[in-house]
Amino acid sequence: GDVYKRQVSTQSTGEKNVATIIRVPLASGLLSGRIGPGTQFPTNDHRNFNVNGQAFDKGETFSGVPLDAAFAAVDELKKLVESPASLAQFSLRWILDHDISTIIPGCKNVKQVDDNVQASSLPPLSTDAHNKVKAIYDQHIKKHVHELW
Repeated sequence: GDVYKRQVSTQSTGEKNVATIIRVPLASGLLSGRIGPGTQFPTNDHRNFNVNGQAFDKGETFSGVPLDAAFAAVDELKKLVESPASLAQFSLRWILDHDISTIIPGCKNVKQVDDNVQASSLPPLSTDAHNKVKAIYDQHIKKHVHELW
């Protein structure tokens, strides 16, 4: 989800009894750290057939971001992740640092569930980390999706 775009409207969600549910927070696996430029997806995988929104809203696939821009952003984000956290945990922690109700990350096995849950045990990211994430968003992502949703 595009937390930046919704940040203004969600700052008072508690006061209005409104929930903010963040779904597809790992951008169809981009923020898992396991997908790269050479990754091949099966023909029946939406990451193969819906990259440009051919079958349904392109925001459901890589959050609507062109893969070249997404890979550049992921490379920059990886530099911000401090051990022992993973890129996925860092990304989920970033979301948790905002005024949200819940996150629905995808998972294919128990290890991924455990890894995702561990993000809530990480300390909040520093102001510097948040500023760097925003700069990466502004440089690589914003122009592609910010006005779409």
